Amino acid sequence: MINIKNNAKKGFTIIEVVLVLAIAGLIFLMVFVAFPALQRNQKDSQRRQDYAMLSSAVSSYMANNNNSLKNLTGDKIRKNITDWINKTGQDPDGNTYNVDVLAWDSKYTNEDTAPKLQKTENNETKYYVYVVKNARCDGGVLKNDGSSRAFAIYGYMESGDHIYCSDSQ
Repeated sequence: MINIKNNAKKGFTIIEVVLVLAIAGLIFLMVFVAFPALQRNQKDSQRRQDYAMLSSAVSSYMANNNNSLKNLTGDKIRKNITDWINKTGQDPDGNTYNVDVLAWDSKYTNEDTAPKLQKTENNETKYYVYVVKNARCDGGVLKNDGSSRAFAIYGYMESGDHIYCSDSQ
């Protein structure tokens, strides 16, 4: 009787191991590329909610002041709409919202001369949100509305065109 032994060894070839590592590497790469974009979108979603609350607070201010924004100033935002400031307080990055009120100015029609949303002060970047009286949004650019009851919320976003602009109407 002849006894034939199978000399084949069980295990993986180097080709199979390299192929599995390459596929795993591609999956990790896709996750790490997509993750920052996902975080930016989540932060921007929170900012949109905060800006919507600010818009609601300004509308409430108008309702209590004869539907007028005439006396609305940055100080009034900080004093009379403290509910909004206290609820949000900080943007998703942990920075304090810097809210200010501006009157419409014809220079805002050009994105380069619009209110600056990022300013560096004492080596710290500050992000600004503006309530612009007598303005409306047109493709992320402020335009004159002509109505004394109109306002636009103009603020910073991380993704896309980096600008949030929303009308009061």
